[in-house]
Amino acid sequence: MNFVFISPNFPSSYEHFCIDLRENGVNVLGIGDAPYDSLTDSLKAALTEYYRVDSLKNYDQMIRAMGHFTASYGKIDWVESNNEYWMELDAALRTDFNIQSGLKSDQIMRFRSKSTMKKYYKKAGVPTARCLLVTDIESAEAFIGEVGYPVIVKPDRGVGSEATWRLENDEDLREFFHALPEIPYVMEEYISGIVETYDGVINSKGEVLFAASHISPNSIMDMVNEGIPCYYYVNKQVAPDIEKAGKKVLKAFDVRCRFFHLEFFRLTKDIPGIGKKGTVAGLEVNMRPAGGFTTDMINFSQSSDVFRIWADMIAFDESRHTFSGPQRYCVYCGRRDENSYTIPDEELIADYKDALSLTTRMPDALSGVMGNRVFIGCFDTLKEMNTFVRDSFSPSPYVPETES
Repeated sequence: MNFVFISPNFPSSYEHFCIDLRENGVNVLGIGDAPYDSLTDSLKAALTEYYRVDSLKNYDQMIRAMGHFTASYGKIDWVESNNEYWMELDAALRTDFNIQSGLKSDQIMRFRSKSTMKKYYKKAGVPTARCLLVTDIESAEAFIGEVGYPVIVKPDRGVGSEATWRLENDEDLREFFHALPEIPYVMEEYISGIVETYDGVINSKGEVLFAASHISPNSIMDMVNEGIPCYYYVNKQVAPDIEKAGKKVLKAFDVRCRFFHLEFFRLTKDIPGIGKKGTVAGLEVNMRPAGGFTTDMINFSQSSDVFRIWADMIAFDESRHTFSGPQRYCVYCGRRDENSYTIPDEELIADYKDALSLTTRMPDALSGVMGNRVFIGCFDTLKEMNTFVRDSFSPSPYVPETES
């Protein structure tokens, strides 16, 4: 089996996908824009060959790289980056080289377009926020007349919470249209809720081989726009209603042979037409692992190896992973370089040395959302976890009470 992995070195943990594929007997070929000498020795050992391009956005160079691999190794069986930013590139290469595994260009939009997603949520029977594809201020005003302020505006094909804002009044609306970028935007009614996810790996038969869930108590949009503390945690177990909704959404979207990252709202108040407080509504689907160090956090939390599970799915269409160890809450805290904190980094590390699983720096490309200095720890109880979060961000008010 010939597998082409796009950008195998970023984020750094993605080298484990290549390593585990190689250990499963797969011929792994890499295309990236990083110099070969910058790759780790373990990644170099996993790759049969690495083809460097000046830019992954240069499609002519990507075509040449794929042509070289085809001439050297025969037909390519898989192309994948596991990265939302390159999903359309992956699909274009599969289409042009007639690669049957994975999504083609004519299939990709149901996973990339936020407006297109709505009909699949409806098919799944999962409620979502009402939505308008933005065209002019008059239609936007009519939409707001139905749903009221605030509303959320975001790119129809954006990545994460990139370029997403909350409009509170008519002045915000006029300002948004004055500076509206020349890309499709959607406007949604505001949903009061906490984001919970359904993350995992699914095989060619539509069987979920592994699943976990993480929770973001603070608004991801406010983390991006307001710089409030970035923290979230992997739950010990997937909530039953999240699992039920997640499997219905996977079936409606006909997801196969992929990592998936499905986002839901847990409503914090009754919303007419959506649901009662505490129930679940759909937010977005993403056909890749969750961002940052979340894949590592899932492993820490669940005593698992989702890199291996994914590689098993590719090679064998099943999971051959054996689980062992406890299930714990695993929390991410991202400190920002520009902020001062009551407890210095060194003291925080010393105080929680037995709980910390990873301390490092976030790559600059992700630090605007995730913070610069990363502290990831595992805890048996929510109370212990919340104490760690408060110690990590004090004196910020946007942190949980320790009594939970």
